[in-house]
Amino acid sequence: MEGYVQIYTGNGKGKTTASLGLALRADGAGLKVYIGQFLKKGDYSEIKALSKFENITIEQYGLGNFIKGKPSDEDIAAGVEGYKKLCKILKQNKYDVVIAEEANVAVLFNIITEKELLGLIDMKPKNVELVITGRGATKKIIERADLVTEIKEIKHYYKQGVTARIGIEK
Repeated sequence: MEGYVQIYTGNGKGKTTASLGLALRADGAGLKVYIGQFLKKGDYSEIKALSKFENITIEQYGLGNFIKGKPSDEDIAAGVEGYKKLCKILKQNKYDVVIAEEANVAVLFNIITEKELLGLIDMKPKNVELVITGRGATKKIIERADLVTEIKEIKHYYKQGVTARIGIEK
């Protein structure tokens, strides 16, 4: 199977949800999936759910703090380690689908560079589907992708003070 590069970006809700839906579909077809979550750490509902699937591996590369402004040295170190792990995963070529969740945001916060993210695309084996999520995908990343979906916010209840709900956003 030929693998492509997919980007899910934009300011709307649903980028992670879309990538997790793809992971479930791939598992249903017997494909092996690796998900690396930049900036996240903690008891997210998808971690519990995906642990039940033998063909899906998920790891988090964050510290569990919501980054506002400049990331700490520790945030950067965690992201760099995550990037190295993704490089290793791609080079091993033992997964059919590799999802770099919030990788675009990691670039926005200067945790990894645009050049490094482009490097992931370059090292992707031909048979691997690479999915990169997160708002703020750069022009160069978009140009290099085979499929780009922009998820646009039209209306969201967080503007009325509704915080992330377990099982829906978290």
